[in-house]
Amino acid sequence: MTTAPGQVPVVYQPPRHPLDPDPAPASKARAVFALGLMAALTGLFVGGVVPATVALHLAREARREAYASGGYLTGAARLRRGERLAWTGLVLAALAVVALVVIGVVRYAEAPFGRDFAPNVD
Repeated sequence: MTTAPGQVPVVYQPPRHPLDPDPAPASKARAVFALGLMAALTGLFVGGVVPATVALHLAREARREAYASGGYLTGAARLRRGERLAWTGLVLAALAVVALVVIGVVRYAEAPFGRDFAPNVD
């Protein structure tokens, strides 16, 4: 195996100020992803509404904190995935409620109308 002679070009990066903080992962982004995953998994059972709501609320706070940190909080991809999963959980819960209402209306429509007397009653 041969390599091309010469130095590898290096992208110039300005030196960091010594008081700049190190980039850190946002803990709220991890919580949003976990809650969004729970919401998507339990969405059909209508139990995903609560974790989805909490996840969307935390996502809004995490975005606000990430903007205020000036780029030193990481985890934007995990935050986006968590939000998508939370919305998926809400949609699945809404579909489950609509399906239950339709099934209930159909069963109510099929029920006998009026009083159902025994066959020997005139």
